[in-house]
Amino acid sequence: MTKRDSATGAIHPVILSGGSGTRLWPLSRECRPKQLHCLIGSESLLQETAARAAEWSAPLIVSNEEHRFQIAEQMRQAGIAPRALIIEPSARNTAPAAAVAALLLAEEDPSARMLVMPSDHAIRDVAAFRAAVEACAAAVGDDRLACLGVTPTRPHTGYGYVERTPEPVAPGVASIVRFVEKPDAARAAEFIESGNFLWNAGIFLFPVAAYLDALAEYRPEMLELCHAAVEEGTRDLDFLRLAEAPFSRIDGDSIDYAVMEHAKDALVAELDAGWSDIGSWSSLHEESPSDPSGNALVGDVTAMDCTGSYLRSDSRLLVAIGLEDLVVVAEDDAVLVARKGEDQRVKDAVADLKARGRKEATLNTTSFRPWGTFQTIDEGPRFHVKHIMVKPGESLSLQMHHHRSEHWIVVEGTAEVTRDEDTFLLFENESVFIRAGQTHRLRNPGKLPLRLIEVQSGAYCGEDDIVRFTDEYGRIKVLSEK
Repeated sequence: MTKRDSATGAIHPVILSGGSGTRLWPLSRECRPKQLHCLIGSESLLQETAARAAEWSAPLIVSNEEHRFQIAEQMRQAGIAPRALIIEPSARNTAPAAAVAALLLAEEDPSARMLVMPSDHAIRDVAAFRAAVEACAAAVGDDRLACLGVTPTRPHTGYGYVERTPEPVAPGVASIVRFVEKPDAARAAEFIESGNFLWNAGIFLFPVAAYLDALAEYRPEMLELCHAAVEEGTRDLDFLRLAEAPFSRIDGDSIDYAVMEHAKDALVAELDAGWSDIGSWSSLHEESPSDPSGNALVGDVTAMDCTGSYLRSDSRLLVAIGLEDLVVVAEDDAVLVARKGEDQRVKDAVADLKARGRKEATLNTTSFRPWGTFQTIDEGPRFHVKHIMVKPGESLSLQMHHHRSEHWIVVEGTAEVTRDEDTFLLFENESVFIRAGQTHRLRNPGKLPLRLIEVQSGAYCGEDDIVRFTDEYGRIKVLSEK
């Protein structure tokens, strides 16, 4: 590696917002994973991560097709304008995601440092987090790679570990000896006893050019394909959509495996800031306020003679009696009941549901769209009933269905309806019938949310029975969204 004048390079946060969050099912699912939920406070984990990142500069966010509009809306709500929203055509793990971010940052600022972090972690002490990042940035110089390692609080078998040298190279920063995969209980206890091991938090700080140099040395094909995906990418509204052909050919890998385990003179900075990856319901319980009996009660919950349990209902009344060390999570279409010591197996249950073709494995009853949301109320072989909310000033696409008719009943707000050649207003308690084959559009011309009940009926009511003619969100070729 060549020396560069990057000792004062600015820190540019990169947030990786992929993953399916299956360990927090049934709340977290592929269509809306845990980072998009408000699990601890009034903001989602993604919003909290972006707020921490904005301490340095506007974050660059790497996501996927499914979540792009949800992320954009959450950033709008948080008042944070991302530097860029990069859309991956397929999941290829963290090393390629960081590579495309590095390539974009290198174009703007070759001396930049990139702070790469997951979107779904919680950090209680933001000031301590900032101090650890700044200490790490001061130590990396212009050509060293670094990660943040969490001060362990117990022999945890669910995390990977980073072994560091006993002697620091700077306050709170030491050289990395090795990375260790998730150990068994005995080895984890040995690690804690030694005092030289930290939990691997999956947070990295690199001089951008140094990371690209490392990829060129250890994974040149990955770097070449990432470069092609950026060069051949296209702008789509506020998104940078990576080119699918080269990106899909990447042999995906994590930053740890692709780069960090091979890097010479890599560093680890100790992070003691109340960190949690919220990797299970038990870990969320630890981060949540509890009553004197150790119960975390979230939502419409009544508990009698319960101890040490996490009880959550986001949709209806949950009554728990005489429970001990259990997790009970009730959604409107699924309920999870698990012993806290067994909740790491939730992802196995989700895999089983997915193998059996159960839509509950991946889909919530509420679906998020750039114009608003719709929630399934009831459905059967020839009907589908939805509660639709359209945000002020937003509009659905001009569209047509071959196999179903739709009946819209406005319950709040004002709707502007286009049906074939006619455009007219509907007010509260008014309705309209859209026959199969008719061209139609729904728009909210008001300043308050528009809410209506939609009753679909016909031979087929699937979301792929749609032909779009115009769309404000560039979804003409996408047939799986309303």
